[in-house]
Amino acid sequence: MSQKSNYTKLIKDEALRLGFSAVGIAKAEFLEKEAPRLETWLKNSYQGEMQYLENYFDKRLDPRLLVEESKSVISLSYNYFPKETQIKNTYKIAKYAYGQDYHHVLKSKLKELIEFITKNIGAVNGRAFTDSAPVMERAWATKSGLGWQGKNSLLLQKNKGSYFFLAELIIDLELEYDIPFQTNHCGNCTLCIDACPTQAILPNNIVNGSKCISYFTIELKNELPQEMKEKFDDWIFGCDICQEVCPWNRFSLPHNEPQFKPHNDLLTLTKKDWEEITTDIFSEIFKKSAIKRTKHSGLKRNIDFLSK
Repeated sequence: MSQKSNYTKLIKDEALRLGFSAVGIAKAEFLEKEAPRLETWLKNSYQGEMQYLENYFDKRLDPRLLVEESKSVISLSYNYFPKETQIKNTYKIAKYAYGQDYHHVLKSKLKELIEFITKNIGAVNGRAFTDSAPVMERAWATKSGLGWQGKNSLLLQKNKGSYFFLAELIIDLELEYDIPFQTNHCGNCTLCIDACPTQAILPNNIVNGSKCISYFTIELKNELPQEMKEKFDDWIFGCDICQEVCPWNRFSLPHNEPQFKPHNDLLTLTKKDWEEITTDIFSEIFKKSAIKRTKHSGLKRNIDFLSK
């Protein structure tokens, strides 16, 4: 086994040991195919008020501008599909927000992985990312052979579905690169397009972010548009509709991550409980949750929008 092969195996084995469900590696280079797509997406204002997506255009397309002399992009996925879900007929939150904020959980594991590489291979220059920097995660996951992008733009994996987080290590170490995922296994299925209440998923496999329920309930800081009042299907933080109807998610298996276990009270909150939620209860239940991002005031805005 060559040194390159040995290093690649070491890193992949350790990533799986840390709990990542899949790992793939691609050469750090300019994302030529994604450049015109990103430019068109931004020109169509599909980012809405998410102005941060307009920044660092060049860095989004070239990881070598994020990490000097980078050679490899290591893409990783981490399962978050819950064993239990919320009670029926209540206000809903996206499953990814049931437990602790994934940014902190995954960053900690990525730090361990970098420390492992340094200890067992040698000093490397690199950075860890998980949905918090100008990195086109799904494009890199596809180039790394992890899966394909579905019509809802999410990464899909055969026999695993789409309920997982993506993360990356961009490092200046040359490794063995995986074959990019070439086949789109969505076929003629349009279930996610048909099920989206706000018609955010366009027929040409593009998502208009400015019409997505997740955008309205998390990203939009102004008043919610009245024309959307009957279209939220009781979602108050994020939305899982396009994942719930996806046939590939019949393969989803519950995660084994203790930090993603929900607060004892979360899954049993009724609509009345949500409508009466106080700042103290909010702080208690969502102490380490991604829901803190919208704050108590933002969550109340979303609930009031649906209940009044």
